[in-house]
Amino acid sequence: MKRMSPLLALGLLVAGLCPVSLCDSGCVLRGENGTQDKTHEDNLKVASSNINFAFSLYKKLALNTPNENVIFSPISISVALAFVSLGANSTTLTEILEGLRFNLTETPEAEIHRGFQHLLSTFNQSSNELQLSMGNAMFVDENLKLLEKFREKAQELYGAETFNVKFLDAISAAEKFINDYVKNKTRGKIVDLVHDLNPQTVMIVVNYIFFKAQWQKTFDPRGTHESKFHVSANKSVEVPMMNIENLATPYFRDEELSCTVVELKYTGAASALFILPDEGKMEEVEATLSPETLRRWRESLTTRLINELYVPKFSISGDYSLENILPQLGIREVFTSQADLSGITGAKNLMVSQVLHKAVIDVAENGTEAAAATAVQIILTSAMLEPLTIVRFNRPFLMTIFSSDTQSILFMGKVVNPKKQ
Repeated sequence: MKRMSPLLALGLLVAGLCPVSLCDSGCVLRGENGTQDKTHEDNLKVASSNINFAFSLYKKLALNTPNENVIFSPISISVALAFVSLGANSTTLTEILEGLRFNLTETPEAEIHRGFQHLLSTFNQSSNELQLSMGNAMFVDENLKLLEKFREKAQELYGAETFNVKFLDAISAAEKFINDYVKNKTRGKIVDLVHDLNPQTVMIVVNYIFFKAQWQKTFDPRGTHESKFHVSANKSVEVPMMNIENLATPYFRDEELSCTVVELKYTGAASALFILPDEGKMEEVEATLSPETLRRWRESLTTRLINELYVPKFSISGDYSLENILPQLGIREVFTSQADLSGITGAKNLMVSQVLHKAVIDVAENGTEAAAATAVQIILTSAMLEPLTIVRFNRPFLMTIFSSDTQSILFMGKVVNPKKQ
C-alpha cells in the first residue's frame, strides 16, 4: 500500500446561468414551516456573512484584473470552504470560518453548518419557473481512510456524495471521472474543471451550482441590433444589444455614488440587479461595495417607467485559482504544512494545494413566444409628458445575482467587454 502524501486538493465550481437571478425587494426568508424559528436565525446569519464574503472576494478579483470581465459564484465558494471546515481544527478552522466573514463569538460553528444545510435544501427545490440546484461531492483516493464521523457529517450537513478513485495510480482516469461528473451536474456548462492534478493529490471536494430562469418581461429578439459598447474611453466593440420599451421596473438613481441601478425581474421570485456607474466612476463604485450598499440600493428601488432600456446580450466565463487570493482574506494556514485537517482522517497530514473555480453566465432575450406578443408597444400618452428615462448599459457595468429564498448572492460579476468570453 502506498503512503498517503500530505496534500488535499480542493476544487470549487459554479455552473452556467441562462439567464440570471436576484431577490425581489422586501423578500422574506422562511423557516421550515413558514415560521420565524431557530433555523430562520441561522439562515439570516449565513446570508449576511455570505454577502460580506462576496463583496470582499469581488474586490480582490477585480483588483487583480481591473480591465477584465469578472464572474464567480461566492455562494459556491463559501459552501465548499465551509464543507472542508468540517474536518478542520484549531487555527485552521478559525481562519476558514472567519475568512468567510463569520463572527464566531456571535455564530457558533454548529449554527453555521445548520445554516448551510438549510440553504442547500432550499436551493434544490426547482420548479418549472426556476431551476436551481446545488450539490457537493468528495473524490477520495481508495487508500485514504476517512473518519466515519467526518463522512457522516459531510453527508448529513452538505449532502455530499463520496466516490473512491485512484489518484496515485491512475490520475488521468481520476481527472476524467471528476470532469464527467461536473459536466453532467452542470448540464454541459462547466467542462475540464480539473486538469494537470498534482501527483500527490489524495482528495478533491467539488461544489456545483446550476441556475436557469426566464425574464418576466422578455426582450423581443427582433429588436436586438448591433450597437457600440464602450469598453474604455479609447476602445469600443460592436455587440448585440437587446432593448425593451416602456418597461415599468424597480429603478434607483444613486446620486451619492454616481450610478444607476435597475432591477429586472424573472419568473419564480427572482430578479437581476444591474449597476451602471457613470463614466469614469467604476472604481469609486467598486470601492464602496458592501452589504450596507446593497441594502440601501434595494430599499431605495421604486417602480419607474423606463422608456428605453438597452442591455447587451452576452456570454462570459471566469476561471480562477484562489489559493493566492484567499490568504488575503485571512484563510492562510490551510494552504501550509501547518494545516490541521485532522478531522478528515485523524492525522495532521493534509493541506489544501489548490482552490479552483469556474463560472459561466449567458444573458439573452429568453422567451421568444412571449416577446412576439409584445412586438407592438402601446403606451400611456400621459407618460410622454414626463422627461424620457433612457438607460443604456453600453459601458462597463456590475451585476449581482441573488436568491430570494435564501437571501444569498449566487453570482457576482462585472461586464467590461461583452464580446470577450
